[in-house]
Amino acid sequence: MTHATIEGTTAAGFEPVRECFERNFTDRKEVGAAVAVLHRGQPVVDLWGGRADPETDRAWRRDTVTGIASTTKAMATISVLHLADRGDLDLDRAIADYWPAFAEGKQDITLRMVLTHRSGVVSLEHAPVTYEALAEGTPVFDAIASARPQWAPGEAHGYHGVTFGHLLSAVVKAVTGVTVGRYFASAIAEPLGLDCYIGLPESELPRLASLVVPAASEAVMLGNQVPALRGLYEGLADPTSLTYRAMYGSFQIGWESASDPKFSQVEAPSTDGTASAVGLAKLFAATIGEVDGMRLLGAELVRQAGTVYSTGRDRVLNIRTDWGLGFMVPGGPFVPRRVPAGSFGHGGATGSFAFADPGSGLAFGYTPNRGSELLEGNDLRVNELVDAVYRCLRT
Repeated sequence: MTHATIEGTTAAGFEPVRECFERNFTDRKEVGAAVAVLHRGQPVVDLWGGRADPETDRAWRRDTVTGIASTTKAMATISVLHLADRGDLDLDRAIADYWPAFAEGKQDITLRMVLTHRSGVVSLEHAPVTYEALAEGTPVFDAIASARPQWAPGEAHGYHGVTFGHLLSAVVKAVTGVTVGRYFASAIAEPLGLDCYIGLPESELPRLASLVVPAASEAVMLGNQVPALRGLYEGLADPTSLTYRAMYGSFQIGWESASDPKFSQVEAPSTDGTASAVGLAKLFAATIGEVDGMRLLGAELVRQAGTVYSTGRDRVLNIRTDWGLGFMVPGGPFVPRRVPAGSFGHGGATGSFAFADPGSGLAFGYTPNRGSELLEGNDLRVNELVDAVYRCLRT
């Protein structure tokens, strides 16, 4: 049992969220974390506590940022949808029209196929991503350009775990001249004042929390105990499976190396962004409404973001998954159980999760530094927090 000093504020009626956040420390092994909620653009929860670095006992602060793993994909997605909303990208146009190098064997693949995890471009097994490749950038783009689809594009779906953000970044660069990380920073994060980064500046390193790596044995045990995830963990244990080849076989970076701060500094828009809870909540709030005079997406793209485009057995993860337009959507095992239809968000293996609920005008961000034992982080910590938020909305 861990006791932590919880700081921050809750609006009247949202006090149960604070109680639930405290229980994450006392009952659910939380180390350091923050949670933020905006309702109709107004902050109603802004809490933080615990240790940003358990080795030095550095306390978590409101401006602490931490690795968010695959929740980074939401920042890449919002960047692409922002460009589409402005008319600079057509989601149904062939990617090769923007990025000719991508055409070989993939000339009919569209941005919408990638955003809905239907393109089949999921594996980089002939050129696994290394830190050096991430730092240089171009080798990752080249590997994706030469990759072959693992199924006929559009005919099935499977999680683009490693390729997703880099593929989007190559298209963004072809259209704007800058990578998705730079576009996100200049067009979205800076105008909104967000502590969200795809490539953390060196000047911000003192604010970075240290990741606490989960025990591999506990992750495997929990994964096998959850029936909805059993197929995934069986695949991860089999080096011949597409699950393994698209994840570990395509990415030479695991928990041990990902906890090195240098990975937060490179642009890795599939896996290695950093953010604060307030930053994520504000980002998602700006997708469904005006925040500080700025709205990122129009109503039609918001509707599409929460529409289920892919559902059923995931060819990569070997379990049921549900995908909207670039986001996880309710239905599969990666979205907290209380999140209603029409909502959209993303989680990551660090335990982070963020989403927007257009129906209630809710935006939520959660950033812990103890990695989740379950892939993409939908564990009891975030589930209980989301449950508490919706109980408060009802009352």
